[in-house]
Amino acid sequence: MTRVLIVDDAAFMRMAIRKVLEKNGFEVVGEAENGEVGYQKYIQCQPDVVTMDITMPEMTGIDALKQIKKYDADAKVVMVSAMGQESLVREAIMSGAKSFIVKPYKEEHIVQTLQSIATA
Repeated sequence: MTRVLIVDDAAFMRMAIRKVLEKNGFEVVGEAENGEVGYQKYIQCQPDVVTMDITMPEMTGIDALKQIKKYDADAKVVMVSAMGQESLVREAIMSGAKSFIVKPYKEEHIVQTLQSIATA
C-alpha cells in the first residue's frame, strides 16, 4: 500500500484528497497545513509520495519541496496547483517535483499520477 502525505493549507482540500486516496487503496500517513509542517511530517512519517500545494502560508510548497529534497534526494513529491500557476509549476519541476496536478482535478488523474510516481 502506497503511503501518502498530504500538504495543503485548505482543510477541505486535504479532506477531499484523503477521501479519493483512501477510496483507491492508498494509506494517508499524515496531513500538514503548510510547508514547514509538511517538511517536519515528511521526516516523521517517511511517506512514499507527497502531494504538495504550491501556494501556502509560513513556507511555500516550492520551499518545502527544496527542503524535503535536501533531506531525501529520492523523495517523490507531486505538486498541486491552481490554474494559471504555470511558472510556479515549472520552478517546482526544476526543483525536483516528480509531477503536478492542476485544480480542479479529476479523481482518476490523482490516482493515476500517484500510482505511476509511487512505482517509478
